[in-house]
Amino acid sequence: MAAPRPRKPSDGLFWITGASSGIGRELALESVRRGWRVVATARRAEELEALAKASPVPGAIIPAPCDVTDETAMRALVTRIEAEHGVVARAFLNAGVFYPVEIEPFDTWKYHKSLAVNLGGVVNALGAIVPGMLARGGGQIAVNASVAGYTGMPTSAAYGATKAGLINMVESLKFDGDRRGILFQLVNPGFVETPATAQNSFEMPHLVKVDDAARRIADGLDDGRFEIFFPKRFAWQLKILALLPYRLYFWILKRSTGA
Repeated sequence: MAAPRPRKPSDGLFWITGASSGIGRELALESVRRGWRVVATARRAEELEALAKASPVPGAIIPAPCDVTDETAMRALVTRIEAEHGVVARAFLNAGVFYPVEIEPFDTWKYHKSLAVNLGGVVNALGAIVPGMLARGGGQIAVNASVAGYTGMPTSAAYGATKAGLINMVESLKFDGDRRGILFQLVNPGFVETPATAQNSFEMPHLVKVDDAARRIADGLDDGRFEIFFPKRFAWQLKILALLPYRLYFWILKRSTGA
């Protein structure tokens, strides 16, 4: 079995979920500029059509609306896309929601919705593409998690829990992927200027423009590194915080966030 490697446009299609806005949309446009034909998936068909019209290369973005929480529909979508347009060689599993939560009122819906989209949606996408990649002897799959998955943060109990789960999932899948020719990668952005972060009422340190984020992710996908994380200074601060004893960790977070 060949060692996992970054896929190239000549290998097939690039499938992006959560492609109607934010990071997914910008990565679709950036990837077309790098020679890819992109399959763009999200629930909002009209937004995907607008994305396809904005493509730097006419016809290079294929709108493929689907709800990532529908396992059957996701499998059917990939089957249809591969029959009509070619195999999925690279995937960026990015669909997600962000709901700030507090202990009062304790809104279970926000937790269940976050788990269904952020975690379950990735599982459904994996179920749709992994069998084909295994049969072909390789592929490339990147999952968009977040630096919020490194540590517990105020108001992030729902979102952070799903991102921590994704980090663990991709770390675990890498062992099997290495043996079967599938390159697994983990993307952990900090704050990126997107519709999701626009709802934040607090100051976001080291905020990254969405087009800059897309270029950083595209570079990481092309060079094959396991973890793509940015901005580096902010991410390393959180990585170091996660290593501290809990007493010191909570003291620092409370002082810095006012929680």
